[in-house]
Order: sequence, then structure tokens, then C-alpha cells
Amino acid sequence: MRKQRAGRAKRWEIRSFGPWLAQASILVVDDEPGMRNFLMRTLGPRCKQVEEAPNAEQASSKLDAQHFDVVILDNIMPGRNGLEWLVEQRRVGLFPDVILMTAFADLDTAIQALRAGVVDFVLKPFRSNQLLNSVARCLDRQRLRRENAVLRYELKSTSDHLLLRDRLIGSSAAIAKVRETIARVAPLPMSILLTGQSGTGKEVAARSLHILSDRAQKPFVPVNCAAVPPDMIESELFGHLKGAFTGAESGREGLFLHAQGGTLFLDEIGELPLTLQSKLLRVLEDRRVRPVGSEREVPVDLRFIFATNADLKAAVDKGQFRADLYFRINVMQIHLPPLKDRDNDVQDLADLFMGKLSQQLGMPAVPMDDAVRRGLARYDWPGNVRELRNLVERVLILGRFPDEFDLPETQDDGAPSSGSLADIERQHILAVLREANGDREEAARRLGISRKTIDRKVAAWNA
Repeated sequence: MRKQRAGRAKRWEIRSFGPWLAQASILVVDDEPGMRNFLMRTLGPRCKQVEEAPNAEQASSKLDAQHFDVVILDNIMPGRNGLEWLVEQRRVGLFPDVILMTAFADLDTAIQALRAGVVDFVLKPFRSNQLLNSVARCLDRQRLRRENAVLRYELKSTSDHLLLRDRLIGSSAAIAKVRETIARVAPLPMSILLTGQSGTGKEVAARSLHILSDRAQKPFVPVNCAAVPPDMIESELFGHLKGAFTGAESGREGLFLHAQGGTLFLDEIGELPLTLQSKLLRVLEDRRVRPVGSEREVPVDLRFIFATNADLKAAVDKGQFRADLYFRINVMQIHLPPLKDRDNDVQDLADLFMGKLSQQLGMPAVPMDDAVRRGLARYDWPGNVRELRNLVERVLILGRFPDEFDLPETQDDGAPSSGSLADIERQHILAVLREANGDREEAARRLGISRKTIDRKVAAWNA
């Protein structure tokens, strides 16, 4: 009976205060032992971790040692008041939400608190439910802010609204081996390095690793290192304080902190500037980040997944990538095979893209007869899955497949009657170039390959 009552009480608390309270880490700063005892008894059984500090100095030390989601701060304390301490902490790098406890609800205190970055007040004397509601509001606000920031970053950094975000499609032996490896290593805390050509599905594999791990309910934050300008990437990753550089009108958490407790996926890691590589190495070793302009390092709890389409070992030999960072991230490597080596997976993927994209675009699906499927199977797919997706989208818009994919039956000796695989690749790339009016950047985007690849092939063809 007692267990049933406890279970009902627990379910009531989750409905009232949200599921995030049980995962929260709280710091209580108050000089009164009785108030600290009350807060510890109120929060301790309900939160993941609650620490207490009787003065500002001890509070600063605890903030240096670990990350807290919420700080509950008393304003009137010996030496200096809570707001003075808070202003100083914001200046050196304090990002958690702060709840101010005060017995004096005057206008001056409220204005000072808002300027110092307080997000909520509780007026003494207060009940435990008032405090729990205030903490729950802070946690919910923090979660929404981070989710919004991650979503905005994803929308800004990628033009690929991938349909295969969380699963690797295909029945080939090559992709089955990748799925098996992912299932084995996903529950382990180690860092993973994903390798393979551009467009082979490295982000899809990273999301699969995240979903199959014990961090699945926490954020997954993808970062394309090649897409962020070199002069902004440190601020994007580590965050910054107000006034840390020209244009920093307010402080903000970086993507490391947005991924707190979850998975950070650093794509195109080979493009990370050398100056940032040493800082990333420190984060991997110490699990602490220092926002730009901050004097404090913030502890982080992350699982790191890296990806590259470059030969990092060759980059190390050329001095373009740090050897110590390479050995640090290359704990477990998973190679994503190119689409041309995945047998009939191209058929499954083409069917999936055709069905999903036709719904998205509001256009009827274009039939894929045997001749088209032969063309899909024989094409080399230099842009891999991304090129296939772009082709299907273009086919839906135009209402037909390009002529070079409409291949007749093979001759009796098994040789295709319309040319070799290299011929098909050449015809397709040149056809896309014609559609793009000779714009190689646009053609590369549509094909899902790099501009350099098109330049190299066109030069070889003297086209």
C-alpha cells in the first residue's frame, strides 16, 4: 500500500513539475543552515544532484568544479549580497538559470536582479511547491532555449532535409555490416570516427549511434565544421560572454553546452582550423570548455562522434591535422561504403525518396520501369545517396528521368548496348551541367558532389 502511494505521488510530481526535475543538478547558496536544510530536504529526493554552499566563495568553487542546471541564490548574505556575487559570476562565465530568494520585494531589488540575469524570484517565506514550480519553469525554459538553438542551427547549416535521419536503408552486405557495428558500439561511451565519401550517410549513422545509446533522450547536436566561418567557429562551439569581441552584445552558450548530456557530432572534422584542434583536444581530455572571454571552464558531459570524407592520416603527414588529435578521435572507426558498392540498395533508396519527396512536393510519383532501374544500377553515383536524392527530386519537378538513365536491355553477351559505366556517368554529369546552364557550383549541388570533382572530370573529358 505504501509503495502504491509512493508511486502515485511520483506520477503526480512528474505531471506537476515535468520529467526534467529528476535529471536536474542544483546549487543552493544561502548562509542560513535552516534554509539550506529545508531546501536540501525539498530538492534532494526529487533531483539528480543537489549541492549546498554557505557563502559566495564556496559557491564559486563548486561552480568551477562542475556544471549545474539551476542556482538558487539568497540575496542577503554576510560580506556581499547575492546579486553582487551574481554580477561577478556572469562576467567570468556563469550560464545556469538563477532563482533569487529574497524577503524584500522592492522595485530596486527587482531591477537589479533582472540586470544581473535572474530568471525567477521566490519570496520568503515560501512553500516547497512554490520552489519546485520555479525550478521546473527554469528547467523547461532552459530545455526549450537549447532545443530552439539547435533547430535554428540545423536549419541554417544544412540544405539537405534528409529523409533518412535516423536509419540506414538497404539490405546489402556492406550496409548490414555497418548496422551491426553501430549496434555493438552505440551503448559504449567511446568516441567514434565515421569515414567515407561525401553523401554516404555519415550523419544518418551518427544519429543511429545516438538513438541506440543511453543518451537517446538527450540532445543530438550536429555541427558541420566546414560550413562555419573560421573566425566564428570558436564562438559557435564554445560560446562567449557579453563583450568578448566586437558584436557580442550578449552572452550565449555554445554548441558544446547545448549538447550537454547528449551527443555532439562534428562533421568534416578535417576542416577544423589548427588553432581550434588544440582546444578540442583539451576538451576531449578534460571534458571542460572555456567560453570566449570567460575565466571559468565549464564541465561538460558529452559523447563525441566525428566524421570526415578526407584521409586524416595523410593530413597528419602533411601537417594539416594534429597527430595527437587524430589518435585521440580514432578510437573506433566505422567506414560508410559508397552507394556503388551497395548492390541493389539504390533501388530501395530510390523508391523511398520517390514516395517521400512526392508527398513533400505535392507531385505525382514518376514511374521507374525496368529500363530506368537498369540505368540506376549501372550508374557510378559519385555523389552517393545525396546525389540519388537530388536526382529523384529533380525528376519529380521535371516529370521524367534523364535519357541517360533509360537503358535498354543488355545484349546476349551481357554487354550493355548504350555504353560503359563511365559513359553513363559522363552523360549524366554533362546533362546536369546543361540543365544548370553551365554553372558548375549549381551542378555540383544538384549532384551532391564537390565543385572540384566536376572540374576534374570536365577537364579529363575536354568538355
